[in-house]
Amino acid sequence: MNEHENKSRKRRDNGKHDGVIMPVPASSVELPEDYADLLSTVKKRVQAERLKAVLSANAVQILMYWDIGNDILQKQEKAGWGAKVIDRLSCDLKDAFPEMNGFSARNLKYMRKFAEAWPDRKIVQRVAAQIPWRNNQALLDKVKDYDLRIWYAEQNAVNGWSRNILTIQIDTKLHKRIGQTANNFELTLPPAESDMANQIFKDPYLFDFLGTAEVRKEAELETKLIEHLEKFLLELGQGFAFVGRQVHMEVGGDDFYIDLLFYHLKLRCYVVVELKAGKFCPGHVSQLTMYMNIVDNMLRHPDDKPTIGLLLVKEKNHTVAKYALAGYTKPIGVAEWEQQITDSLPEDLKPSLPSIEELEREFENTEKSEG
Repeated sequence: MNEHENKSRKRRDNGKHDGVIMPVPASSVELPEDYADLLSTVKKRVQAERLKAVLSANAVQILMYWDIGNDILQKQEKAGWGAKVIDRLSCDLKDAFPEMNGFSARNLKYMRKFAEAWPDRKIVQRVAAQIPWRNNQALLDKVKDYDLRIWYAEQNAVNGWSRNILTIQIDTKLHKRIGQTANNFELTLPPAESDMANQIFKDPYLFDFLGTAEVRKEAELETKLIEHLEKFLLELGQGFAFVGRQVHMEVGGDDFYIDLLFYHLKLRCYVVVELKAGKFCPGHVSQLTMYMNIVDNMLRHPDDKPTIGLLLVKEKNHTVAKYALAGYTKPIGVAEWEQQITDSLPEDLKPSLPSIEELEREFENTEKSEG
């Protein structure tokens, strides 16, 4: 046997080469029956720990930023430091830590603003440190009320919003819309599920992605929502999984079609959505209830919770809707849909919206400050 053949044989010999053992993965035949379960468990653990490490690193960074901002704030308030000191501090920190980002003068000013807006470090650790720094910057820019800032930070942590999504939720006044549907959840659902449903459904729903042209027919509304399904799901909120549109149900030889059908992953139930391009009518509730009965009978799994109905109308009288829902044993919510945010705001809030000229001036000022 020549030298080349000898070396080849060594490589094939159970992965051994020059005295080094090269592990060879066992074939699927050799693996124990419960190996797949072990692999799945280990993978989940690694993923969970890796996520914890990322979140932990983020929390450490946010708390460090608060500490730096608080130090600057104290010096400015007690020692009368001026803004130019921050510029010098930025240069010195960049020289001391060239491998680190985040020490620009602009970011240091955000840190000072952060410490000023969140005076309690314990609250920072519990709330603000659970979301990324860029999201905290958005909160500083857009939410002046302390309690409201805490609410959006908590919602951000629970829902995992990006900065852009957080900004959209703030701009569309999510805090004013959550839990505002006319519904009978308290009478038809257990307390825990009723509370969850109240926090999941909102009123009004804002479909600004539909454009400015008035939508007059249900079919047109449905088509446009499906065309913008991703944005529609974003407005519905986390947990909604799209099942289908115009879902065909045959009952007693008659054909019925559900406008939109979803499944909610947290509520563990189907959600039947009926669309109306006009004003709420009590008869709509009866139609929706029948569709819910069909879904419960034909699609609902024994482990699923009872189906919830959501009636989206262009206009409703809240009191009339509440009376219309009285006596029904199926959980139903009635909410309006709007194409523009100003349509749904109280009159006293509308003047607070910036004009185009104000937005342009703000944009120009931002460019100058960052230049």
